[in-house]
Amino acid sequence: MRPDAAGKVPCGSWHRSWRGDGPRSARAFIIAVMLTRRGALRVPQITALFWLLKLLSTAMGESTSDAMVRLLGSIPAVLAGFALFVLAMVIQLTRQHYVAWSYWLAVGMVGVFGTQCADVLHVAIGVPYIGSAALYAVCLAIVFFTWWRIEGTLSIHRIDTARREIFYWATVVATFALGTATGDLTAVSFTLGYLGSAVLFAVVIVVPALARWRGWLNPIAAFWFAYVVTRPLGASLADWIGKPVASQGLGVGDAPVAGGLILAMVVLVIYLSVGRTDVIDEA
Repeated sequence: MRPDAAGKVPCGSWHRSWRGDGPRSARAFIIAVMLTRRGALRVPQITALFWLLKLLSTAMGESTSDAMVRLLGSIPAVLAGFALFVLAMVIQLTRQHYVAWSYWLAVGMVGVFGTQCADVLHVAIGVPYIGSAALYAVCLAIVFFTWWRIEGTLSIHRIDTARREIFYWATVVATFALGTATGDLTAVSFTLGYLGSAVLFAVVIVVPALARWRGWLNPIAAFWFAYVVTRPLGASLADWIGKPVASQGLGVGDAPVAGGLILAMVVLVIYLSVGRTDVIDEA
């Protein structure tokens, strides 16, 4: 299975190689990732619409995870979340360049699975929220350090190889898990409630924007700072709208909130796919 003159893997060859079981399928996936076109960017342009979709994905991940647990039970929900996460990552990592629908599908499934990773530590194992937040902060620091040591940059504008993309998605998973644990920490352990937590993180997210504007923070640090904070902000808003009134929520329900957020994301992703306003010029 060789790339053509444009650096792309022929579609028919990919599908023929994918059929099969065990090692053969694994080899096909690895080959497809390795043959993604070097130099092609795998992430979107950072615009206001990017941040809106990121916020929607964080809220969607929280509400969808909770709805799945109510519908399926804890263990089946986590297994289903993991399976969807793996499927989304396989699709994303085998694209030749940035594709809106596959990118945001991956972000959405990271949102669901990242929520479950944080919840499992607390609910199933009994780790306090401050402990899970600290653990995921360490995990994120390790991913950042390893990425920087190997690649020499943490810039998302340089995600143009398979290895850098893998570092990028490892970072995204860590930020979602950290953000979930941090939101639960402020809402439950610090007793701010969902609305109080949302207000807190809405204020905090202004910090990187202000620091960048004043020149106190470089663009890479400002981006990742904001990226982490959008998670607890979106999750707190989703919980506030979906949770029962007895739990300081509005009582709309997790499933309706999840459905509405998924629909909003689909509409925006279709808009991006048609308009291609978030595609970075690689010339």
